[in-house]
Amino acid sequence: MGNTIVTFGEVIMRLSPPGNRVMKQSHEMEFFFGGTELNVASSLATMGCNVRHISSVSDDFVGESAVSFIKSFGIDTRFITKNEHPLGLYFLEAGSSVRASRIAYNRLNGSFANIQSEQVDWKKALDGCEYFHWTGISPGISEAAYERLKEGLKTAQEMGIHITTDPAYRSNLWKYGKNGSDILKELVSYSTLFIGGVNEINEILGTQFSSDQQGFIEACQELKKQIPSIQKVFDKIRIGITASSQQTQGRAWVQDQYFETELLEVNPVIDRIGTGDAFAAGLIYGLMNFDDDKALKFANAACAIKHTIPGDINYCSAEDILEVMNGSSGGRIKR
Repeated sequence: MGNTIVTFGEVIMRLSPPGNRVMKQSHEMEFFFGGTELNVASSLATMGCNVRHISSVSDDFVGESAVSFIKSFGIDTRFITKNEHPLGLYFLEAGSSVRASRIAYNRLNGSFANIQSEQVDWKKALDGCEYFHWTGISPGISEAAYERLKEGLKTAQEMGIHITTDPAYRSNLWKYGKNGSDILKELVSYSTLFIGGVNEINEILGTQFSSDQQGFIEACQELKKQIPSIQKVFDKIRIGITASSQQTQGRAWVQDQYFETELLEVNPVIDRIGTGDAFAAGLIYGLMNFDDDKALKFANAACAIKHTIPGDINYCSAEDILEVMNGSSGGRIKR
């Protein structure tokens, strides 16, 4: 294994009315390129990691712009292919205070949804890879995306690569006749590190564990019993006071031991989109550089700091995140 992190997932465009407006009152939109796995890749690249992203984008100037954006992070884009389908997109109305954010997706017939087998040479794509990261978004988009991911997971497992998963279940996906819970359980069985909590475990296993500490521990024990390949479980807890005020905390179950971080408060929240991706990127970076406990603290700090950054991606360096992790949250100007 090398030291490269490989991510696989959709490159999607986000369109938002500026300044926390609702769409009805706006005549213009800001756009950002993102996507759950790409957000993780971009954050890791910003922290100085070697990252490679695998995807398929539209064969037009929108797809070209997306690839150019990805290259700006120093991410290896050699395995991003193009096809004749449009780039997926979504619309976001950013909430504030007591008004929740709202999202509408347009992705189910996009370029990534139509990624074909001949477009990915997994042996080459995973060459030199230490960590392969995937989420539950990708297999929910289309059967083609599910099949490509399964091919990649089989190859990564054969190559002895660490496989990290954030098996997020999105009920507004899964429109192609497959049972999301069954598919996610199948794909998680290839993975070694689980980024998720009680909700995700209940969804995959069909269980009803409670979300308190004891419920989390019991859920982790059951997950490792049913899916023995999972070696570690890391969870992000978000406590929403309002749309503008959040608290974050990390907890984990590793080698039959429970540990957690302190709460970090974020007020005001600038943008909560991508905060879970920032947590996942922080965790992967942390596991490559620290012990498990410090990796969890680093991930929680990365999650908290992303709440202060507009767009889908955490643009903060490892040094910025370490400062927050070590208690420097007063916001003093750096001169």
